[in-house]
This record gives sequence, structure tokens and C-alpha cells, in this order.
Amino acid sequence: MGFFTVQLITSFISSAAFAMLFNAPRRTLIQCGISGMIGWMVYVILNPRMDAVFSTVAATFIVGGISQLFARIYKKPVIIFSVAGIIPLVPGGLAYDAMRRFVENEYNLALQLAAQAFLISGSIAIGLVLSEVMNQLLLKLPRLASGKH
Repeated sequence: MGFFTVQLITSFISSAAFAMLFNAPRRTLIQCGISGMIGWMVYVILNPRMDAVFSTVAATFIVGGISQLFARIYKKPVIIFSVAGIIPLVPGGLAYDAMRRFVENEYNLALQLAAQAFLISGSIAIGLVLSEVMNQLLLKLPRLASGKH
């Protein structure tokens, strides 16, 4: 089994398990896993070519768009799919490493890692906001084109 396949399977499982942990409706667990898997796939594809922060923004934007789509199709709140979908992107390991370096008195490296974890966390928020703004624009576009405000 290839590296990419293992990444897809584990990201699906982590997203679906997180949704299960937080009592998402059982009928939505597959979609929650899919949103996390697609977001992680985008991140894995972009990360070697671009900065981790930009890769995270792009992946989170895709998760937000997929979450909007699933929310409409399955008539559930967007947050069910988006929160589960961003779980693979959360920089928990990076934050752990930063804290470990603080404890080991390696303050320069700890600050670098903490700053990177903070930037990635912020990029998750930015990606979700951008996808929501894009969704609102797309919903209002037909009304604007027809002249009905």
C-alpha cells in the first residue's frame, strides 16, 4: 500500500472518528470522513510545492466548500462537516513539539515552532472564512445579475 493511500485512509478515519466522538449524526459520518480526506489530500499535494500555511488555507477552503455542499445535500448544519474536515489539518503535533522544546529550554526553536503552529491555526480560520464568503457571493450572484437586490 502506497504512502498516499495510507494518508487518505488515516485522514478519513480520523475525521469520521472525530465526528463520531462529537456526536455527529450517524448518517453523516461517511461525509465527514470524506471532507477530511479530501482536505488532507489537497494539503499533501500542495505542501511539497508551497508553504505549509498556504497549503493549509487552500485545503481548508476546499473543506469549507465541500462542507457547504454536503450541508445542502444532506440538510444538516455546515459545522458538522467543516469541523470534522479540518481535524487532519490541525497542527497538534507541531504545538506539542513547541511545548516540548520549551520544557527542554530550547527557547529559540520553541518560539519558531509555536509561531508556525499559530500561523497554521490562523490559516485554518482564514480558509473557512474565505469559503463562507465565496458561498455567500455565489448565492447572491444570480440575484445581482437579475437586478433584484
